[in-house]
Amino acid sequence: MTGFDTLLTNGVLPDGRRTDIALAGGRIAAIGVPADAVARESFDLHGDLVLPGLVDGHMHLDKTLVGLPWLPHPAAPFRMSRIEADKRVLPGLPLSTEARAVNLARQCVAHGTAHIRTHVDIDLEGKLTKLEGVLAAREKLAGSVTIQIVAFPQSGVMRCPGVLDLLDAAMRSGADLVGGIDPLEIDRDPKGQLDGIFALAEKHGRGLDIHLHEPGEMGLFNVQEICARSLALGLQGKVTISHGFCLGGIAESKQQATAELMARAGVMLVTHGAGSATFPPIMLLRRAGVTVFAGNDDVRDTWSPYGNGDMLERLSFIGWRADLRHDPLIHEVFELGSSAGARALGRGDYGLAIGCAADLVTSPASGIPEAVGAHAPRRLVFHGGKLVARDGAYCGT
Repeated sequence: MTGFDTLLTNGVLPDGRRTDIALAGGRIAAIGVPADAVARESFDLHGDLVLPGLVDGHMHLDKTLVGLPWLPHPAAPFRMSRIEADKRVLPGLPLSTEARAVNLARQCVAHGTAHIRTHVDIDLEGKLTKLEGVLAAREKLAGSVTIQIVAFPQSGVMRCPGVLDLLDAAMRSGADLVGGIDPLEIDRDPKGQLDGIFALAEKHGRGLDIHLHEPGEMGLFNVQEICARSLALGLQGKVTISHGFCLGGIAESKQQATAELMARAGVMLVTHGAGSATFPPIMLLRRAGVTVFAGNDDVRDTWSPYGNGDMLERLSFIGWRADLRHDPLIHEVFELGSSAGARALGRGDYGLAIGCAADLVTSPASGIPEAVGAHAPRRLVFHGGKLVARDGAYCGT
């Protein structure tokens, strides 16, 4: 007789196999379970699709307004106006950074998210206070979701003397990656910013995730500079460009050349679907060997009143924006919020195989295309083998 912690019976894998899945010690212990297997708890999935836990590769937990009454959007439609609105609005909110971050992260978990990468503002006004709040949220939710933190200089680096020292302190305090933002448009000093943040990454032995909203040739210049530094410092697979809007606004020949350069440098791209901006050519990048993954970005916060943290809904939007309609292409869209995201976040134990972490989502969808296209409901969500959400409601600790 074989004993397990949890049995999931009558589930359907993405390849169409109907099977039972056993969980033990926080991992997938068996797929296709012996008839004499016993477990402390059992769930009949009634033919529901079983997916690996979703990955949100770009979020701003410190900015969210989730859990508060509706707040009209306070900023003008310019990046600097939104940055300044953050500084006016966030300190006066009746909920702490920790509480708001917990609210949003739990909402994400209820939608099936297992892993989050969040950017947290590090600036002269707030110093490390937002980081402290998100670190507390991460500790509180450790049994329900993993949270990877980017120390993010939202207001700039070189235009704000002292921010590099704060980023250094943030890395010592528990941040996982060094952030950057628009070295030309925000700082007017691309060499200064990139030299500074890459030096910090090298000092701490960590990767980087750099917001790049800059358009056209301006943004392309910084993509090339980021790739050059990644190659020189041996940071292949450890550097992400967030957004990369410029890649959608250059000639196709330059897109292809840049995709090949990013692939050689191991520089990844995370997209949220680009909103009203130019959309990067995600399939061209993938075909060139670039790791492309996805995230929700702003979810009901001071930058955007939209969003709910549902990665399947976000993937549906990205697939629609990229005009990916056939089932095999929708499978590729799903990878942006699953295996590709896990690879970018360094989750080597990710997947639906024996020995992988037991981070699973079940849904009454016929397969991945329906799960993405209709962002079908999530019935059960497991993290580390423990039930953390059921029928869209968080039930973790």
